[in-house]
Amino acid sequence: MQYIIETADLRKRYGSFEAVRDLTLGVPQHSICAFLGQNGAGKSTTLRMLLGMVHPTSGSGRVFGLRIDDERDSVRIRKRAAFVAEDKRLYDYMTVAQILDFTRSFFPTWRRDLEKDLVRRFELPVNRRIRKLSKGMRTKLALLLAVARGNELLILDEPTEGLDPVAIEEVLALIVSLAADGTTVLFSSHQIAEVEQIADHVLMIDRGELLLDSSLDRVRETYRHIHLVFPGYVNKDALTLIGVENVRSEGRTMSLIASSNVQAITERARLLHAISIEVEPVSMKEIFLATVKARSSKDNEMSEAVGV
Repeated sequence: MQYIIETADLRKRYGSFEAVRDLTLGVPQHSICAFLGQNGAGKSTTLRMLLGMVHPTSGSGRVFGLRIDDERDSVRIRKRAAFVAEDKRLYDYMTVAQILDFTRSFFPTWRRDLEKDLVRRFELPVNRRIRKLSKGMRTKLALLLAVARGNELLILDEPTEGLDPVAIEEVLALIVSLAADGTTVLFSSHQIAEVEQIADHVLMIDRGELLLDSSLDRVRETYRHIHLVFPGYVNKDALTLIGVENVRSEGRTMSLIASSNVQAITERARLLHAISIEVEPVSMKEIFLATVKARSSKDNEMSEAVGV
């Protein structure tokens, strides 16, 4: 598999606060890769490091094989990658038509056909000043300015924020069509439904640490929800096997999220005299919640162990 983005042990500190820690990941070429996490998980910081806008504290990263911590390489990266930031900053004093003319002049690969199509589809008022646009309209304009450049990599930070449901569907359809034409898309989001709808690869991050790096197909094939009922109480530690990501126990029932090793887990349950075993597919939302909660529980246990 070819990767357009690769990092190894990437870390970013702001004083004593560690925004990103030991991040090792890969974004496959020609994929729609979702960067999933809660607000404040470290997604925006990571994206800005990839583009050379924030310098890593340690570790390494490459985009198009170019080093993200090298000043000249980072300029080359930004020439080949389009970025839409979460804040969608634009020149407020310009009209929509003026900012289109201004931006177009910098990019020889600019797609006039796509520009015209998106102005029409997004219903952008070309003669209106940007300061008078709604939040949703600003988001649409920022996306147009990025995608019309014709670049081979598109990095989007919360691209559907502030959009109504109809506009969200338009933006997601646009992302899919760009990927079909060969563009690699990396988009950060905390909207799990959007991830499941369009992504083919997923990166999951929590408090600066990578929790999952996998194709969505593999996640769907391997992750399972296992429901167990026992004749009496069973300590959940008895089911803490390889592949178990999260365990919830209540009385005689137990619910597990497993990323692998399902057969061994169910065999252990039979040895513990389970009277009911149900194995079901699991949604990305369940995986995300279970993984984040499991990590929080481990952190709490470690804190208690050291007396914090």
